[in-house]
Amino acid sequence: MEFKTFVAGAVIGGVIALLYAPNSGKKTRKLIKDTATEFVNEVVDTVKEETSGVIDTVKEAASGSSRKGQAAVKALKS
Repeated sequence: MEFKTFVAGAVIGGVIALLYAPNSGKKTRKLIKDTATEFVNEVVDTVKEETSGVIDTVKEAASGSSRKGQAAVKALKS
């Protein structure tokens, strides 16, 4: 979690630095847009990776519960 906070701080610092850089407004806006787009893409990728792991865990747990439930029903029918 600390790394993500560091990255967010670095991006915010970079945007602030761009605002004070001696570039034209058009160039500065493009740099901000590009930086923000890159940051958002990284966040989206991270969220996809994290949720993928959670989804796999839930699927495995559901599958295991289903098997145990089917075995219990079969045992009760016998």
